[in-house]
Amino acid sequence: MVELSPDAAPGWLRPLLDNVAAVPDAYRNRTPADVLAAINTANAAATRAGTKRDAAVLVLFSGPADAPRGDLGGPPPETDLLVTVRASSLRNHSGQAAFPGGVSDPEDDGPVATALREAREETGVDTTRLTPLAVLDRMFIPPTGFHVVPVLAYSPDPGPVGVVDPAEAAIVARVPLRAFINPENRLMVYRQANTSRFAGPAFLLNQMLVWGFTGQVISALLDVAGWAQPWNTDDVRELEEAMAEVTSPSQYGEAQR
Repeated sequence: MVELSPDAAPGWLRPLLDNVAAVPDAYRNRTPADVLAAINTANAAATRAGTKRDAAVLVLFSGPADAPRGDLGGPPPETDLLVTVRASSLRNHSGQAAFPGGVSDPEDDGPVATALREAREETGVDTTRLTPLAVLDRMFIPPTGFHVVPVLAYSPDPGPVGVVDPAEAAIVARVPLRAFINPENRLMVYRQANTSRFAGPAFLLNQMLVWGFTGQVISALLDVAGWAQPWNTDDVRELEEAMAEVTSPSQYGEAQR
């Protein structure tokens, strides 16, 4: 098993690491009751049928270890989170913003190994420069039947990252944490598909809409770390409406406020 080193977290990440056990509850608290009930029902059905698949994602925080905390006790301004936008040709979650990650291979020595391997394959990140800090409880994603373990990791400087295989990812970016914290970038989105309904927190950035599982995890992390600022939870938009506001610049640049 790949070892976890929570003590390697910089001071600005301590508010999250010291309270990481609270993330699952924060995740559920941002999920509408009817959606949560549907997830629990689907999880139970998948368990009975034996159709759940193990997967892991890498939640990589980067930034100087010795940087002072930012405004209102938040992270330093030069900190970021590694996010991808999945290729539109993929079978599952195509075109969605996501953490790098994927299905566990039999050779993987646990979820941390899965997350590191997938991140290396998708983004080219040098995983020897990363320190795994903690793992969250498994979370069930009904549309795909994945049982996903988010793996929190830190690097003062992960080095260059980018799209390795266009068939896997359309965008790979280190998104400033301040972009997720900015209340102007936050909203709720909903999607109705046949008898299934999703609703949850999202982040509308210039080149991506971060919603679904990834948006919920980021929202929970901000809440637990004490970084979240008051935002308009009454700003509820249909998914396609929100996606229509995403621009597509050729470079990521200064798109994230």
